[in-house]
Amino acid sequence: MPYLIDTNIIIYSIKGNETVNNNFLIYENIPKALSIITYGELLFGAKKSQKIEKNLAVVYRIKELFPIISIDKPVIETFSDLKANLQKSGKNIDDFDLIIGSTALAYNYTLVTNNEKHFSKIPDLKIENWFKE
Repeated sequence: MPYLIDTNIIIYSIKGNETVNNNFLIYENIPKALSIITYGELLFGAKKSQKIEKNLAVVYRIKELFPIISIDKPVIETFSDLKANLQKSGKNIDDFDLIIGSTALAYNYTLVTNNEKHFSKIPDLKIENWFKE
């Protein structure tokens, strides 16, 4: 099953986290993608950083390495269903994270994140944490 890589995992990889980078090597032959939200969060982080040009170059390289999945009809339909159901049950999740989770569900990806507690509120979402040893 392909992987949707969450923002925090990309950041750990950029910073050289050994566990995360080893997992990228272990699973190198499995397709991976990013949500357009993750791409936007990475761009934002680069643009507010001290080394804007250097960090933008890293983000643009990441964009070359991973397909970016846009917010399309299946994603937004999944998002609206999830948001309505989660609100009814009193489990609110930030919209950007909910869109990332909806992207993984809509396209049958496993979400790779260090934010298991947060994303585990989304029913049927498959999660792996590459940050944990």
